[in-house]
Amino acid sequence: MNRLPEPGPRPRVWAIGISRLRDLFRDIASEYIERADLRIVSRGYEDAANEIAAAGANRPDVVVAAGSNGTYLKARIDVPVVLVMPTGFDVMHALARARRDASSSVALVTYGETPPEVRRFVAAYGIDVVFASYQSAQDAETCVLDLRDRGVGTIVGPGLVTDLAARAGLAAVFLYSRASVQAAFDNALDVAQATWREGVRRQRLDNVLQHLRDGVVALDAAGRVEAINQRLANVLGIDPTVCTGRRFADLAPDVAATVRDMAVFGPDGQGESLETVRGSSYVLHRGPIVDKGVMTGTVLTFQESRAVERLDRTLRSRQRAPQFVARYRLDDLVGESPAMQRARQLALRYAVSDATVLIRGESGTGKEMVAQGLHRASGRREFPFVAINCGAFPEALLESELFGYEEGAFTGARRGGKAGLIEAAHRGTLFLDEIGEMPLSLQSRLLRVLQEREVIRLGATEPTRVDVRIVAATHRALTDAIETGEFRADLYYRLNILNIALPPLRERTADIMPLAAELLLAAARREARLAPRVSRLADAAAILAPAREPLCRHSWPGNVRELQNVIERAAVELADSADAADSANATLTREVLHAIAPELFDNEPAEPEAADAGSSAPTSAALSLRERSRRVEADEIRAALDACHGDRDQVCAMLGISKTTLWRKLNAGAKPSSPETAPVARRSGRKVQ
Repeated sequence: MNRLPEPGPRPRVWAIGISRLRDLFRDIASEYIERADLRIVSRGYEDAANEIAAAGANRPDVVVAAGSNGTYLKARIDVPVVLVMPTGFDVMHALARARRDASSSVALVTYGETPPEVRRFVAAYGIDVVFASYQSAQDAETCVLDLRDRGVGTIVGPGLVTDLAARAGLAAVFLYSRASVQAAFDNALDVAQATWREGVRRQRLDNVLQHLRDGVVALDAAGRVEAINQRLANVLGIDPTVCTGRRFADLAPDVAATVRDMAVFGPDGQGESLETVRGSSYVLHRGPIVDKGVMTGTVLTFQESRAVERLDRTLRSRQRAPQFVARYRLDDLVGESPAMQRARQLALRYAVSDATVLIRGESGTGKEMVAQGLHRASGRREFPFVAINCGAFPEALLESELFGYEEGAFTGARRGGKAGLIEAAHRGTLFLDEIGEMPLSLQSRLLRVLQEREVIRLGATEPTRVDVRIVAATHRALTDAIETGEFRADLYYRLNILNIALPPLRERTADIMPLAAELLLAAARREARLAPRVSRLADAAAILAPAREPLCRHSWPGNVRELQNVIERAAVELADSADAADSANATLTREVLHAIAPELFDNEPAEPEAADAGSSAPTSAALSLRERSRRVEADEIRAALDACHGDRDQVCAMLGISKTTLWRKLNAGAKPSSPETAPVARRSGRKVQ
C-alpha cells in the first residue's frame, strides 16, 4: 500500500456506498483508522450530495465511491471523488465464480459501456457471457429485469446491480474485490494529501495577497476568480469569501469590459489603463498567467493613482541629475574679513531653518557658492539643489522651465509633459539667481508657490504639492525696483525673511591675495605644465607676491569673477614660460600682469603728455569708481560680442544676463565722446545688432 509522502493532518475521507460496497468499506476501514478520518455513508446519489453540502466546514477532503453513484457525485459536488475501479483480475475472478456456480447463462452488467479489454478477454477464453450496461439507478433495474426475461440466471456487477438481481430472484456475483477498494482508498489519501498541499500553498499565496498595498485578483482562462485580496474586495464593495469561482464580469462589469479590450492591452494581454471605480481613480495593470507557453489566466492589479503620484514625487526627489547637486561648502568661501566671517556665520545659522533666504551682493561676489554651501549644511543636503538664472531665459521659456507643463499644453510640448525645476527641487533647495530680473507675470506665480507650497504646471488643472526651500539672490536694490513697479512688494517680503549680504571685493582688500592664491592653485590643477610648480598654496602665494600692489589697488568691479579671469590669464602665461631656463624662479611680475590685464592699471595717474593732448574725453583717473566699473563691464561685453560674432543670444547665455541687461550695460559703459555711446556697438569693423 502507498504511504503519505510526508506527515500532515489526517484527511477526512467519506466512503459512500450502499449494500455490498458499504459492507466492503466497513471491512477494510480498520486498516486506515490511523491514516485518515474515515466515515462510511450509506447513502447514494442526491441524498449523498445533500449530506456533503450540509457538512459545511466539516465536509470531506475526498470522497470514495463507485459506479453510477460515483459518477453522479463527481458532477455535483466540489470535492474530489475517487472511483473504485474493478481490475481485470476482478472481472476474470467474478466471471469464473459465476460460471462455476451457475446452471444457466451469465451476464456482465457494468456502468456505462463495457470496456473493450473485457470483451477481448471473454472472447479470447471462449466464455459465454451476455454484456449489458446501465446509466442510472432506474436504468439498472430495467436492465436486470430484461436479462431475467431473456433467461439469464446469474448476473455479475457492482453493488446496485447485484442487489437488484437478488431481489429479482437471480444469482448475483459482486464485481469489486478487496484489492480494488484498497487501491481506491490509497488513491484517495494521495489526492487528499495533494489537495492539502495545494490548500497550504493557496493559503500562503492568499496571505501574500492580503499584505499587498494594491488590489489584486487572479482569473482563470474563463474569467472566473481564483484569488482576490481584501483590498480589492473593498474597492469593488464585495465580500471576498464569495468571489472564488464567480465570473469577474459579474462582480465588476465596467472594469471587466476594459480588461477584455485588446485595443487597450494589446494582443499579448499585458498593459495598463486608468480606470475609475466607485468614484476613485486607479491604474489598472493586466498581466497574463502563462503555463508552458499557453495563457491560462490573467492577473489584474489596481493601484490607487494618488499612491502613484506619491511614488513619483519620491522618485523625483531621490533620483537627482548630476546638475542638481551642490558642489561647494561654506568652508570654500575664502576670506577672513569681518564681513565674510559674518556671512559664513549667518549662512551656517540659517542652514538649520527652512525659511526663505535672500542673498544680496554685486555680480561675482559668490552668491551661488553661499547658496550651495547653505544647502549642504542643511537637513536637505541629501536632496536636489536646483539653480536657475531668472534673467537668462525669455519669459515663456522661464515659465515652462520653472513650473513645467502637461502634454499638449503648447505646440512642441514634450509627450507626457515635463516636471519643472520647482518640482525637481522637491525636498531640496531651489536657488533663484538674479530674482530681480524675473518678469512680473511670473512673480505672482512664484508668490503662490511660496504661500501654498504647491505648483500648477502649464496646461494642468490640479496642483502638485512640493516641499522646497527657496534661496534667492540679486545684485539689484529690490526696493528701488518696487518703487518703479518692476518688482512685487508682496514677493519681496516673502523672499526677504532671512538676509545675507556679501561684500564686494574692493571692500575686503585683505582677502584679495589669499583668494588669488586659491584661484591660481585651482588653475594649476587643470594646467598640467603648471601643476609641478604650484602644488601648494604657499607656491601660489609666492608666485603672485610681486603683483600684490596692482592686484590690491584695483577696484574689481567684477569682484571674484573678474579676479578669477585675471588669474586664469596669469596661469596660461606662467604655463607658457614653463620651459624657459629660469622658469623655476618665474613669478607674476608687474610687467607680465600689465601685459595680460591692462585694465588693472587704468587708475594709475596719467602721464603729463596725455594730459596735454587736448582730448575732450576724461582720463581714467578722473572717472568715478562706478564709471570705471561700467567701462570695464562694457569692454568685457564687447569682447564677448566679438568672440560670438555679434550673436547677442549667445553672449547673454554665456554671461548669464538678459538682453535688456546687455543693452543697458553697453550704454552705461560707453564713453561720452566715443561713437560707442549709441545703442549699436561697433567693434573690428562689424555692426552688432
